[in-house]
Amino acid sequence: METSRRSVITAAAAAGLSAATAGTARATDRRAPVRELFGRLADGTKVHRWSLENGGTRLKVLSYGGIVQSLEIPDRHGRHRNVSLGFATLEEYVAASPYFGALIGRYGNRIGKGRFTLDGKAYQLSVNDGENSLHGGARGFDKRVWDVEGFTAGPDVGLVLHYTAADGEMGYPGTLRMKVTYTLTRRGDWRVDYAATTDRATVVNLTSHVYWNLAGEGSGSVYDHELRIAASRYTPVDAGLIPTGELAAVAGTPFDFRRAKTVGADIREANQQLLYGKGIDHNWALDKGITARPEPVAALRDPSSGRTLRIATTEPGLQFYSGNFLDGTLVGTGGHIYRQGDALCLETQHFPDSPNQPSFPSTVLRPGATYRTTTVHSFGA
Repeated sequence: METSRRSVITAAAAAGLSAATAGTARATDRRAPVRELFGRLADGTKVHRWSLENGGTRLKVLSYGGIVQSLEIPDRHGRHRNVSLGFATLEEYVAASPYFGALIGRYGNRIGKGRFTLDGKAYQLSVNDGENSLHGGARGFDKRVWDVEGFTAGPDVGLVLHYTAADGEMGYPGTLRMKVTYTLTRRGDWRVDYAATTDRATVVNLTSHVYWNLAGEGSGSVYDHELRIAASRYTPVDAGLIPTGELAAVAGTPFDFRRAKTVGADIREANQQLLYGKGIDHNWALDKGITARPEPVAALRDPSSGRTLRIATTEPGLQFYSGNFLDGTLVGTGGHIYRQGDALCLETQHFPDSPNQPSFPSTVLRPGATYRTTTVHSFGA
């Protein structure tokens, strides 16, 4: 994969600029974060939208849910397009969003029957996915207004988002204080750093729920995108999409993405796991496990535009969701209807239902400790 910097230099050369001049232009295209009023909630709370740009990447983020409303990157010809699904108005996010672009918590993914036991005490969570709790419950962090501040630091620009979840919010124990930092680097990478502390033992699993279509939002199916995931095992699920506790080999299954293949290559096989998810909606146990620094775990490429996305993370898991429940009832930012398979999610995380699966990496956070994870999204063409 060529880097996005090389694409800018190539485009500049075509316009008669030298490679050195193009490199300088790329290094100085930073745009400091700008805030504007996006809308108001029913109770009058203001929601702002922040716009920033660096290294050829353009990002728009809402204070509501920390939502990435749009993320624009250039194709092989230097033409920008939004590659993240979303809505044009706040009202649409409030009414019907399937977590488009949102910050997810207190627990990303599912917890079976919305229950877990910690230090001998049972907790009942908000249930919002059949009998299960999904993405933190009925009013998870995706439906909260975050405090947001813009920053510039050396060659980087970004946003710092703060939210404090009360003890007992959605059934979770502990007052959880969070700081999430979105950074656009000089090279156009989008880095997400999560940090949280608690005053009582609790469980935490934060992630980002961007829906990717590298051909462009509203352009149609992503089944021809090429995907590679550095994982030899995944976590099979039951009919409610709760992990069974098994770590199963991907070899010989539709879940084998160790070598790049198209998203749609095996998605219609008669496989019980695909029937449960109406496609792919599963967690991969990354071969690298938990790491101190972000390590490469996934690569996505759209052949038509040449755009690429590479993901590195400190997390042990990756949820790959193939947009199975997009059903043609939602209209996106570009005015197009979203249908099944029109985007995919690659959510770095700990495993679903970990509080009920002792063999999975722990998601327990205790007072005095700090939850920290990092995920880096690198773009090219």
